[in-house]
Amino acid sequence: MATSRPIGARRRNDLLFYAVVAVILLSVFLPILLILRYSLASQTDLNSIPPRLVPRSLTLAHFQTIFSDPQFLASLKNSLIIAGGTTVVSLVAGGPAAYALARLRFRFRTTIMAGILAISFFPMVAVIAPLFIQYRNLGLLDTYAAVIVTDTVFALPLAVWILAAFFRQLPPALEDAAKVDGATTLQAFRRVILPLAAPGVSTAAILTFIATWNEFLFAITFLLSPAKWPVTVLIPNYSQLRLVPDYGAQAAAALVVTVPMLAFVLVFQRRIVSGLTAGAVVG
Repeated sequence: MATSRPIGARRRNDLLFYAVVAVILLSVFLPILLILRYSLASQTDLNSIPPRLVPRSLTLAHFQTIFSDPQFLASLKNSLIIAGGTTVVSLVAGGPAAYALARLRFRFRTTIMAGILAISFFPMVAVIAPLFIQYRNLGLLDTYAAVIVTDTVFALPLAVWILAAFFRQLPPALEDAAKVDGATTLQAFRRVILPLAAPGVSTAAILTFIATWNEFLFAITFLLSPAKWPVTVLIPNYSQLRLVPDYGAQAAAALVVTVPMLAFVLVFQRRIVSGLTAGAVVG
């Protein structure tokens, strides 16, 4: 009996663990399965009362609808412009900043790092009104620049922290050797440090792109015309713009926007994990 109690307790712990994992997986995949069901169900199944959990017939008509819609294709282009622009600006501005914070020793360096990180925790909704007024005065409303600049402010701290952790991991002797060969500090950073910190740069780029791709609040506030909307704004307003409710097309659009990001993360998951864990180990 003395040995059976630990075994029984271990089994109960295992069952509890797997039950928690099952609940988490269900909460994650159930919305995706429901979207998949709506995107493949025929219009008859979507309009059936009571609703059918499993559609009687499957169709790809909703995907044909969105891919033949110029407005949806334009929203994909808008999302790529905004997410890509934010990623490029964050890396270009965050790289030198992270390098300086990782290599230079000066007063208040820790305070500056903490202040940069604190920006990412600042509530986005608190800056909507003043930024709207400022962009209106500057004539930047309904432009990509308004969204890219604002997204960069909130995406930059994560990029700086990831890159700074990788730069600290690299030995300073690499730069010293490059300077002995006649390279300047900027040349050593660009030709020696950046290539060696490629996993950190990739991690920062991937996470910044995904976060900006999913952004909704700034896009719907600063982009006033539907022609400038990214997919995150177009999808909830899709039926309104078409004047006819089309939940199947909305579900298909949501699936088209979500699945590539999931596949992207699965393909680069090792690089993402290695980048985040290396940064955690360093500092």
